[in-house]
Amino acid sequence: MALILNIETATEVCSVCLAKDGEVIAVKESFEGKTHAKLLTVFIEELLKENNLKVKNMDAIAVSMGPGSYTGLRIGVSTAKGLAYAANLPLIAISTLQSIALGVSLKNNFKPNAWVCPMIDARRMEVYTSFFNTDNKSESKISADIIDENSYINILNERQVVFCGNGSAKCKENITHKNALFLDDVKCSSSYMTTLSEEAYLESDFVDLAYFEPFYLKNFVATIPKKNIFK
Repeated sequence: MALILNIETATEVCSVCLAKDGEVIAVKESFEGKTHAKLLTVFIEELLKENNLKVKNMDAIAVSMGPGSYTGLRIGVSTAKGLAYAANLPLIAISTLQSIALGVSLKNNFKPNAWVCPMIDARRMEVYTSFFNTDNKSESKISADIIDENSYINILNERQVVFCGNGSAKCKENITHKNALFLDDVKCSSSYMTTLSEEAYLESDFVDLAYFEPFYLKNFVATIPKKNIFK
């Protein structure tokens, strides 16, 4: 059994929670977007202070590994690695998509053969996604998909698919199959990570502090804001 600090910064959400034996003790999170650099360490400090704990009291640090926002992932992972290194703690990496799928499955009762399809917004009609059954087992590889009216048609012909996450809303107009169910306002949360991080801890499923990097899925491409382009 373990006391674990869970960190989620893969999307616009900045979220930190304390969990003991896989159960949430306390959570702090912001949904404002682009606040990770400002709020993450503050949330961690406040959460520990309010629960009379220090980083050294943790058994492990867990971090959402992506896919997701390049900047958000860099901030979350670098913070988690720094805390783990300083306190000589193991680091656990949790799939962002799997944690969303688990959070949704635990809160809802779907058809037995239904699959959950968490989607993280990429650009335009592209999403980072994967499929999970209601036992939270992966049914496909993580991919970057461009969504159109034919997306996932073969899967939808066979079963109900529950679409969720911050990339799903923009797909509603294209995915109109009768077996498509969209859950609104499902956001990432460190509280969804706790069962997975506890399982990883019990199995000693840790990542190497020196070499671990977030799972970006796609290479980062720097762009120049239009207002800064010389005409």
